[in-house]
Amino acid sequence: MTTYSSVKFMTSAAEAHQLAPDLGREVAFAGRSNSGKSTAINVITQRAGLARVSRTPGRTQLINFFELAPERRLVDLPGYGYAKVPERVRLHWLALMEHYFNVRESLVGLMLIVDSRRGLGAQDVVMLEWILSRGRFAHVLLTKADKLNQRDSQRVLKETAAAGRDAAVSAQLFSAHERVGIDAAREVMDGWLNGP
Repeated sequence: MTTYSSVKFMTSAAEAHQLAPDLGREVAFAGRSNSGKSTAINVITQRAGLARVSRTPGRTQLINFFELAPERRLVDLPGYGYAKVPERVRLHWLALMEHYFNVRESLVGLMLIVDSRRGLGAQDVVMLEWILSRGRFAHVLLTKADKLNQRDSQRVLKETAAAGRDAAVSAQLFSAHERVGIDAAREVMDGWLNGP
């Protein structure tokens, strides 16, 4: 299994022309603001502070590219759904992300970060529709699973898996705090990045 020990920051993009070269393979991470996306990235890559964790939701306003290995990248997409972001900024983010999903040939899969206490929201579904319309893979990380009891965590996992079954979207429980699901998430990424 990949350890991502050599992961390093490549570039940030605020506009379409600033995207990293479209070569090799990349996995994108997306999620609502405050879903635990930055924490998930840091835990999966075993690099504290790689993605900035903030107490103020909505801080990731750029598309950030990280090199995991030559021509293998992790892409941190802007968080969405936070009310305090100005409308014009929100619309710019959405246009940039839609462009990203539409044009990236190297994009092989989306890790969708969803707070397990909230479940899939309307904007999460839009992200899934964008990635699936390109014939790519999607995997839902139900974060903060340690905040739920066993019954509730299994219920949200079952509901999420059922919602994505027709579209072949996989899902799992994940807790950075309790170190739950980290290896499983890495296995999914490895399969995408090293696949045929």
